[in-house]
Amino acid sequence: MYDLWRKRLLAISVFAFISTGWADDRAVLAVSHPLAAQAGLEMLNEGGNAIDAAAAIQFALNVVEPQSSGIGGGAFLMVYVAREHRTYVLDARETAPAAATADQFVGRDFRQNSTSGLAVGVPGTLAGFSDALQRWGRLPLSKTLQPAIRLARKGFKVGPYLAHAVQSPRAGLWPEMRQWLRNDKGQPLQVGDVFKQSELAHTLDLIAHQGPSVFYQGELAKAIVFAQKRSLIGAAGEGRMTLADLRNYHPRWMEPLVGHYGDVTIVTMPPPSSGGVALLQALGLLERFPMGRAPGFEADGPLATHVTIEAMRMAMADRALWMGDPEATVIPLAPLLSPEILAERAQAIRLDKRMPDLAGTATPGGRNTTHFSVVDREGNVVTCTSTVEAAWGSGILVTGYGFLLNNELTDFNAVPQGGGDNPGANDVRPGMRPRSSMAPTLAFRNDHWWLAYGSPGGSTIISTVLETTLDMWKDGLQPEDALRLPRFAVLDPAGNTVYEPGLSGDTLSALEGRGQVLKEVDTPLGSVQMVGEDPVTHRRWGAADPRREGTVLYY
Repeated sequence: MYDLWRKRLLAISVFAFISTGWADDRAVLAVSHPLAAQAGLEMLNEGGNAIDAAAAIQFALNVVEPQSSGIGGGAFLMVYVAREHRTYVLDARETAPAAATADQFVGRDFRQNSTSGLAVGVPGTLAGFSDALQRWGRLPLSKTLQPAIRLARKGFKVGPYLAHAVQSPRAGLWPEMRQWLRNDKGQPLQVGDVFKQSELAHTLDLIAHQGPSVFYQGELAKAIVFAQKRSLIGAAGEGRMTLADLRNYHPRWMEPLVGHYGDVTIVTMPPPSSGGVALLQALGLLERFPMGRAPGFEADGPLATHVTIEAMRMAMADRALWMGDPEATVIPLAPLLSPEILAERAQAIRLDKRMPDLAGTATPGGRNTTHFSVVDREGNVVTCTSTVEAAWGSGILVTGYGFLLNNELTDFNAVPQGGGDNPGANDVRPGMRPRSSMAPTLAFRNDHWWLAYGSPGGSTIISTVLETTLDMWKDGLQPEDALRLPRFAVLDPAGNTVYEPGLSGDTLSALEGRGQVLKEVDTPLGSVQMVGEDPVTHRRWGAADPRREGTVLYY
């Protein structure tokens, strides 16, 4: 499998390199699929702004990357409004139904839970983008849906990323899904096949004509409630969502998290994302070390990698204990992000060996997800990570309507953790949002917008966004060079770390000699889509990660 991905990486790297460049005061789109990027560009041509382009991109991704995101899932958006010099955060993450209980996943394994309707959260993507369009968009929702409707109705040629995802066992859980993902010859979709989705086109057309109400209160709401009653494990796995849960769903506007490091300001997602908190914690811990300024501390150097793993272990331990929905639990952000406390905690990181074991457990998380970033000519920026959680979400297709339902509720604790000194911050609670690792992020240099970026990858998102930040900031790499570097990801407080092929043998030996627990993986880690602006010249650029079929377009 990795050999195929490595060939794709080589081929797409050439394209990513060519499409990465400078553009004076132009709009730039960096998207994981070229057809979704074209959808965003179409909105800019129609007089839309970054918010309109982002909505069109997301709806098109539902068509061309249905395994990763869509209207059956959720999203985090960060919107930088240039004229206000202010960043807004929109939480359009899925919520637990009112009938959800803390023990609903106890007694079954992750696969049993994640492929049943019980795992389906109330979808938020459509409501979130509708809210963003109403607040800042120049084009109506119906206009931003048109590229996706055309793609679904006329079809598009399947690329390597989708063709590979079709091979997943989750793509064939139900007969209608297996039929949906077959070509004219009755075989599973392959590279080059034309994939038409007439039912999805009908669904998006309904939304274009009737608005989000048809999804949250009307015909589509009834179909969602019916679909999530499906279960491969009997009545215990049936979904608990009701029409009232859909009707009562609302996205949340929140204040971003902000961290200051030298001349760089990082603006990122607050809880229920754990990604933003962990990113700022790790950066604060690493401030004590000469990252990018001393031998061994350069990108991919053994000392830099070692201390980054150790910093991530601390952040992952705090994630396991404290991170959840802020409406459900008190999250001690002030001490977790205090520069003084982080400086004190950093003293526990040694250069010669790993720290003793830290408390905290890892939870499974879907790695499919998607990310895109857009800046328009006026300097407005959207950076968005969206998901249906695991590959193909729950594997439940809404019959007759052509879209998948998420399995996001498995991001809650499978077994309740509350009690004693443990607040159970991520225990299942009615109406609450599960903890996420998604971390769409903005960076500013000397008070000028500099970068917009993020990544898919489940819990590996945090490591990917951190490494990208360090590569661009401390190591001063060019965007395409930063995205080509082999990545590693810390999975838990114990320091279990996966890495892509390409990490140097000397670095691996040095890490193992310090006691780090490493495992090579044959699947790519993340897919960063990044746009930026030089704070001095104000020239804009974009970079698409070669790990997927990403592209950069200028307008």
